[in-house]
Amino acid sequence: MTDTLTRPTPSGSPGPSQAPQRRLRASSSTKALLWPVLALVVLLVVNVVATPSFFDLRIQDGHLFGPLVDIARNSAPVMLVALGMTLVIATRGIDLSVGAIAAIAGAVACVHMAGSSAEGAFATAAVGCFTALAVCLVLGLWNGFLVSVVGIQPIIATLVLMVAGRGLAQLVTDGQITTVNNDSFSNLASGFVLAVPLATVVAVAVVALTALVTRRTALGMLVESVGINPEASRLAGVRSRTIIWTVYVFSGLCAGLAGLIIAANTRSVNANSLGLFIELDAILAVVIGGTSLAGGRFSILGTVIGAVFITTLARTITNVGIPSEANYLFKALVVVAVCLLQSPRARAALRVRRVRPAAPSSAPTAKAGPA
Repeated sequence: MTDTLTRPTPSGSPGPSQAPQRRLRASSSTKALLWPVLALVVLLVVNVVATPSFFDLRIQDGHLFGPLVDIARNSAPVMLVALGMTLVIATRGIDLSVGAIAAIAGAVACVHMAGSSAEGAFATAAVGCFTALAVCLVLGLWNGFLVSVVGIQPIIATLVLMVAGRGLAQLVTDGQITTVNNDSFSNLASGFVLAVPLATVVAVAVVALTALVTRRTALGMLVESVGINPEASRLAGVRSRTIIWTVYVFSGLCAGLAGLIIAANTRSVNANSLGLFIELDAILAVVIGGTSLAGGRFSILGTVIGAVFITTLARTITNVGIPSEANYLFKALVVVAVCLLQSPRARAALRVRRVRPAAPSSAPTAKAGPA
């Protein structure tokens, strides 16, 4: 009997067994993104009906302005926080502290600039922002330590910093609303790059870099393997503790960057309100984008669509004249509807099944005998 040798497939071309898997993954990803995209299109149509000039764009002083530009700018903080949340959820975790981390980042940066003798200098803004991001990195390390080393449940470990983080931000600002006068810092939210808002450029750049690292290297596969089965990944030689630690650090950095954009938008920081409930918007964006809360496979593109959907929904609520008292209720109803449309079980229950014709009886027909 002769043994058949299989020639190894070059890394640049997929093998015959890999091609169907890639096609199946692409097909499932497309189906998962169908309903969020359709929901986003419906929201845009509703806005156009309410405001016919919703799609109008104008160029003023070399910058783009319009409702769509505002949505792109305002979705940047949610997109950044949701991006970090995506990788955390992919490892079967959750990060409830992102709002508090955003508040701490804004507090550290604004207090540094307000207390500097050269408050309006670019170097002052740069040092304040880098210091704030360094603090967020330490906070992400703390969350990762509690989850991966101590073994505390992620929802409890991050709930600790969610509660204590607001207190830390209050200590940094001494309980006061801190305002700054630094054009370089405010440009982070209101500046433009090639007529596009700088905040949008920063968010898209971070998303593109994350997608490149997670899909072109083994990191994305390792994150998914840890989320699917942590014990099997550990037995296979995957350092699950390091992977979990990494995603929480990344989530902290994304939350810190989002906090800087929010603070730059108002040129101030209020530790009580900055980033409040942004963790809920981030989780909703991740779920709407098709990433399962049970961990495993994740979709960065879906998260981006979910973040834009959340921001567009907030704009739609005010655009159609819904009272502010009903904003959260309307938002919850729309999100629940989108999630139900994504659920295979819900779609199967709502599907109208065709009534099949009755099958002919197979019993023999009795014949009448002679009288």
